[in-house]
Amino acid sequence: MTGQPSVSVVVPTRDRPELLRAALAAILAQEYPGRIEAVVVFDQSTPDESLTALAGPDRAVRVIGNGRAPGLAGARNSGTLAAEGELIAFCDDDDEWLPGKLAAQVDALAADPAAEFVCCGIRVSYDGNTVDRVLDKDRITLDDLLRDRLTELHPSTFLIRATALREGFGLVDEEIPGSYAEDYEFLLRAARSAPLINLPTPSVLVRWHKRSYFAQRWDTISEALQWLLLRYPEFATQPAGAARVAGQIAFAQAASGDRRGALRWARRTLRSNPREPRAYLALAVAGRVVRADAVLRTLHKRGRGI
Repeated sequence: MTGQPSVSVVVPTRDRPELLRAALAAILAQEYPGRIEAVVVFDQSTPDESLTALAGPDRAVRVIGNGRAPGLAGARNSGTLAAEGELIAFCDDDDEWLPGKLAAQVDALAADPAAEFVCCGIRVSYDGNTVDRVLDKDRITLDDLLRDRLTELHPSTFLIRATALREGFGLVDEEIPGSYAEDYEFLLRAARSAPLINLPTPSVLVRWHKRSYFAQRWDTISEALQWLLLRYPEFATQPAGAARVAGQIAFAQAASGDRRGALRWARRTLRSNPREPRAYLALAVAGRVVRADAVLRTLHKRGRGI
């Protein structure tokens, strides 16, 4: 890596022009002396070439279409393969980097030549509430991620060596049903290669809102998480982690109206971990004691998800 490595920021987008411009403004305004290239990938929508006018000294904006599988995974990979930087970062089109984010992460990678991947904390905004989510850990291992999704490790915080993506642990997996949980699978695979660096500072504003792409796609969520359990047999070494994912599947089945499937997955969850709360939430939704959307609203106001 050079003294001030060039950074390419891959920004997948779809029908969010105002939020996209705010995300790009925050990226290009980073106080970082190296070159920053924003690669905006339009997924299933027409590229807006006017965005290239946002470029400035040592700041470039490139606009491309998603030439791979439709969805987030394909869009991120299209941007990664087109990127020219020594380091590659991700930023969703509805999120914003906070001041100091990029410089701190580049310094962290420079201080550890063996590291390939660095994350940071997030500031979650939902329905007028703002909550900081940070991890009190400077290294994240595969076992850590099997036990817990660690949602503080949001894709908009990722900064990765380009060589690790192209010659190491690889691109984002495009086979996951609906691209759901592709970020979690990506983290698991990266942590197999080397522990992840984490900076315990909330340096990205993450917006959770009712227009979320996966807000009501319960069948896709269930299918993707079952795919994940099959793909990572290591979950068998972490019963609490396996129960967490099974509980998410149970909740998704309940939310979609599949009561029998919800009960089956709730039983599987409780066999692995009788204390897993997602199983009981799934049973409550399946029994029509509470609505799934009410559970999600309550969790989101606290900066958490199911």
